[in-house]
Amino acid sequence: MKPKTSRRAFLSAGLILPVVGATSRMGFASSGLGLLQPSDKPLEKPAGSPVKLDYRTLGKTGLKVTTVGFGCMITSDPSVVTRAADLGITYFDTARGYQHGNNERMVGAALAAKRKQIVLSTKSPAGDKASLLKDLDTSLSELKTDYVDIWYLHAKDKPSDIRDDMIEAQQIAKQQGKIRFAGMSTHALPAQLEWTAQKKAFDVVLTVYNFAMDPAMDKAIATVAATGTGVVAMKVMAGGFRSVKPTDPVFEKLHRDGAMLSALKWVLKKPNIGTTIPSMTDMDQLDENLRAMSESFSARDEKILSAHLEQIQPLYCRMCGKCEGTCQKGLQVANTLRILTYADGYRQFALARERFQELPAHHAAVRCGDCAECTVQCPFGVRVSDRMARAQELFA
Repeated sequence: MKPKTSRRAFLSAGLILPVVGATSRMGFASSGLGLLQPSDKPLEKPAGSPVKLDYRTLGKTGLKVTTVGFGCMITSDPSVVTRAADLGITYFDTARGYQHGNNERMVGAALAAKRKQIVLSTKSPAGDKASLLKDLDTSLSELKTDYVDIWYLHAKDKPSDIRDDMIEAQQIAKQQGKIRFAGMSTHALPAQLEWTAQKKAFDVVLTVYNFAMDPAMDKAIATVAATGTGVVAMKVMAGGFRSVKPTDPVFEKLHRDGAMLSALKWVLKKPNIGTTIPSMTDMDQLDENLRAMSESFSARDEKILSAHLEQIQPLYCRMCGKCEGTCQKGLQVANTLRILTYADGYRQFALARERFQELPAHHAAVRCGDCAECTVQCPFGVRVSDRMARAQELFA
């Protein structure tokens, strides 16, 4: 290898190495694990099929939303957002910090003509009442709207992240007519959802949820839903990897035709999920996601996801929390691996680097290769030391 490897080449190499081993262990000729055979044909989109829309009511809010919503975080093409609304998607999610504020501006412009027909949510990561209310005013200005339907306290992963004055900010915003409903978003453990259910401070909860996660999430989500709180699912495709293109060297190792559609259908079959916010960056992804509302989850989908789970096993952190506090250097392992997914799964290197730089300062100084052995053992088989080392190489 040449001393100066391009970042693009490093991205490809870093993805492909751990997966090659997993692939060789799987054996693509085997059918014992329900793996796709090499001869399986890609799923075809039915020509001329009308869009079938499926709706649910989001908890006690009364908001009727399509079960497939639109997560706008990495979308840069406003025409995709506009077309989604024209085709009938009713739920759109953005945040104050997405794309340094540009995402809210784009979403606001793209949905201006449909504002009264859609449910719009945004989020703020601020940690105090004054900052939250300031963020909300900025969001409303950028979105070109007088109110948002749901306003989330963003990325609150433990009870101590949410103080009473932050809940007060949401109550003030409701009284002022700037928001209709208060929400909280989290990437965290079932325990955070259970605490939320007891707190009863939020109308809607936005949480990570997908086919790869610990079954304990089902119980936690059911507990939240039982209180009348609406549940919105994000990260529904378990790390993405849909953006890997056929020209990329890792394509054959990571790509499964239909895997992302199957993952979305898996979440939609769960009755406690009000809606979902998969990312959509182009028209093809939009069309594929729309299909999820008209197709039932089948034995073939189960087979596809079984194969895909084997593929991503060494790569994808399920945010189960079992590694919390086990790193001898005090690194936030789960958050770091989630951030790495933005680069490896969604191909959003700039976003991943930005999020990495938000971690405590010592994350940029530690090198996992300096440890004699890793004290973090993932129960799901993620190669933690390899993945952490990759994040450090890319972002530190």
